[in-house]
Amino acid sequence: MTNRIIHPADWAPAKGYANGVLTEDGTLYVGGQIGWTAEQRFEAHDFIGQMEQALKNILAVIEAAGGGPEHLTRLTWYVTDKQEYLAHQAEVGRVYRSVLGRNFPAMTMVVVSALVEDEALLEIEATAKIPQG
Repeated sequence: MTNRIIHPADWAPAKGYANGVLTEDGTLYVGGQIGWTAEQRFEAHDFIGQMEQALKNILAVIEAAGGGPEHLTRLTWYVTDKQEYLAHQAEVGRVYRSVLGRNFPAMTMVVVSALVEDEALLEIEATAKIPQG
């Protein structure tokens, strides 16, 4: 088996990147997900709304690879406004648990000056270990 590209069936095509790559050993690398929908449209324009959508996007890629939130091993968050994150920490926790449950992988947060998509307020990449066989 070689690496397999993972792309949820109902999503708009990815242009120049893969949403996920599943390796032979079941390691799933999920490319940075932002707060847009499967049609690549921003419906939320606030931090919490975009965070929720980004987490749902990560979960969709994991599920397309045959896994679930319990298989997450790492999340790396890139945020454009540290204060926005800090001001909404209680909401962040509540929304996180509503999407991914009580599955808490190793996490890193990095503050960046901008993201490629101008409307994006954050981007989250993930790694998961999907059981094989």
